[in-house]
Amino acid sequence: MDVDTRLLRYFVAVAEEGSLTRAAERLFVSQPALTKQIRQLEAGLGVDLFTRSRTGMTLTGPGRALAERVPALLAGWQAALRETRSAASRAARVLRVGFLASAANEATQPIIAEFARRRPGWRAEMRQASWSNPAAGLADSDVDVALVRLPFPGQDALRVTVLFSEPRCVALPEAHPLAAREVIAFRDLWDEPFVAAPPETGPWREHWLAADERDGHPVRIGAVTEQPDDWLSAIANGYGIALAPESAARFYTRPGVVYRPVTAVSPSTVGVAWAPADDTDPVVQDFVRCCREAHIAT
Repeated sequence: MDVDTRLLRYFVAVAEEGSLTRAAERLFVSQPALTKQIRQLEAGLGVDLFTRSRTGMTLTGPGRALAERVPALLAGWQAALRETRSAASRAARVLRVGFLASAANEATQPIIAEFARRRPGWRAEMRQASWSNPAAGLADSDVDVALVRLPFPGQDALRVTVLFSEPRCVALPEAHPLAAREVIAFRDLWDEPFVAAPPETGPWREHWLAADERDGHPVRIGAVTEQPDDWLSAIANGYGIALAPESAARFYTRPGVVYRPVTAVSPSTVGVAWAPADDTDPVVQDFVRCCREAHIAT
């Protein structure tokens, strides 16, 4: 049978955690969805991979045999995918750059211009990712390097250089009672419904909900969106409010939405990220240097 590599990644997580609950949390998926995927894999292979019990999930003999092989298989496939896509872009003298929202803000254009100066004949192809993909395509080898907002899922497996930080503000409907204030304390927003990123984005979603900065106060979700336009529409239509980088007030204006400074909430951090395998890639490293120098210049 042909097996989706996603099923194998899910299998590895359950095997390593020994628990569907912990594996689901690690993968940022629901437990019922994970259970369904594991059963799909078992049905396709025609074997039981786990023994289920109240204490967790234990590998069977066939499960142990598969678990010994899968990590190397996945690593090999990811390397092959990265090298194939990278070779194609290099042949075309294109550097694929993933980014989210406003990328590196006003520094983005100077970065691209400096890269073009350093690498004549090369082109930085900017690829915008949705908020459901906060690694901006880097984790899936869809891009060679990415301008990202920290933290994001899979960050520890990548190289990340921090470029700058900026305060977070709050985006509100223009008619919201708190919009009349010049500055808003974050505590005054705790009971408000928030427009959130999809649950599978894990630490990215938690950061933009400031879930760790609420003293245990639960988060209310008013809407879930993946794109800036949908995010702005949800706020303008009164489905919720949202934390945003201060620069959003410059890059994402819309009638009916206002931005206000927020106190007692940590800043947003922008970085440039790449795969460890590209530590010695001269083109990727040239782009990283352009990012660092543009930040220093600003």
